Amino acid sequence: MNARTIKIITLLLFITQVILGQESNLSIFKNLVGKEWKAEGKWSDGSKFKQETIFTFDLNNTIIIAKSKGFIDKKQSKYGWRNHGIRKFDSKTKTIKFWEFDVFGGLTQGEVIINDKNMFYQYQYGESLVTDMWEYVDDYTYNFKVGNYRDGVWKELYLETQFKAEKNINSGR
Repeated sequence: MNARTIKIITLLLFITQVILGQESNLSIFKNLVGKEWKAEGKWSDGSKFKQETIFTFDLNNTIIIAKSKGFIDKKQSKYGWRNHGIRKFDSKTKTIKFWEFDVFGGLTQGEVIINDKNMFYQYQYGESLVTDMWEYVDDYTYNFKVGNYRDGVWKELYLETQFKAEKNINSGR
């Protein structure tokens, strides 16, 4: 082999390792991809919660795209595409970051903390630190909680429901 061939092989191996490394950092999401996740419930203030979310890998498996349907008006009378989100591994901080853009012009951003098969989305909401938890039950069910979670204890719950999956959807919507 000549030097040029060795350089090309080395470069290809390096690129493969980078891509596989990034994918493995997002591997917690593999179970969510290719399914449509649906949940309904009531917020602690009595208002309705209804959401449908699909997750896809994108950009050579370096990010997760989440698209969610929900209520798109304050009266909760119109239902449609409400949020588009991104989850990405940040190699500098060694954490998964997320950004969630909503139809009202808002942006929620924070960090995803992984504990076994469970995901904790933590973000600032006004003066409060809020946590959304996806607690793994089985490959088609996650318990979903939103509230004030500190030191491994729920201090206050704003929402508690379950996301259930439907199989074999077109995840490219």
